[in-house]
Amino acid sequence: MVVTLLTDFGLEDEYAGVMKGVIHSINPASTIIDLCHQIPPGDIERAGWLLAWSWSYFPKGTVHVVVVDPGVGSTRRVLAVPHRGHCFLAPDNGVLTQALTGARRVQAYSVKNRKFFLPHVSNTFHGRDIFAPVAAHLSSGLDPRQLGHRVSSLKRLSLRSAGHRRGGWVGQVIQWDRFGNAVTNLPGKPLKRSKVSFEVRVQGYRIQGLQRSYSSATEGIPMAIIGSRGLLEIAINGGSAIRDLGLSIGDRVEVVRSQ
Repeated sequence: MVVTLLTDFGLEDEYAGVMKGVIHSINPASTIIDLCHQIPPGDIERAGWLLAWSWSYFPKGTVHVVVVDPGVGSTRRVLAVPHRGHCFLAPDNGVLTQALTGARRVQAYSVKNRKFFLPHVSNTFHGRDIFAPVAAHLSSGLDPRQLGHRVSSLKRLSLRSAGHRRGGWVGQVIQWDRFGNAVTNLPGKPLKRSKVSFEVRVQGYRIQGLQRSYSSATEGIPMAIIGSRGLLEIAINGGSAIRDLGLSIGDRVEVVRSQ
């Protein structure tokens, strides 16, 4: 079975590699995929978005391990959450909020059964001592119910939301990518279907309509595009919208009918 790893460990230390070693020691047949190890330290919301945009592209049976865990060693819970044929293994700190958005009923189990941990558990590296061995057992077919009791609720993040306003839309910048594109929470489908001309306004900039690709815009000029995640993005061909326009997470983005 496939195991994905999403962490804030970076690539300069042994942490991610050691987790893989533990998983393979318990289940040598597992396939481990590095989703991302470059989450900014403790950035739970960014990890949540990357997980939400990614998990459904993996085969059913995949175990998705998230170790972005500022509360490691505290009383925070570790949860195993079966969902639509997949299983999420993560701290109960809100990191699963986006991935589980719209789920009517969520089953979650508190990971307590030390039988599936390493013999010695460090208070600072649960990724190695709890998450990795539990993920290995889950990828071998372990029923999540064997890990601990069912819990009635999960911690949820309070996320920015988009909405209608005077015939248009108002949203926010919610993330960025390594190319400097600013990802918003404005859904792309209504904009693609729109039969009226509109402009996108952000931080004093006014951008007319949508581009079909990044390269279709004039270099150095701000553009709007529907990205691969199905969301409106602000970008610059040959530049960085985040850097060059001075955009930040939480910045207001408006879509209004062109004058």
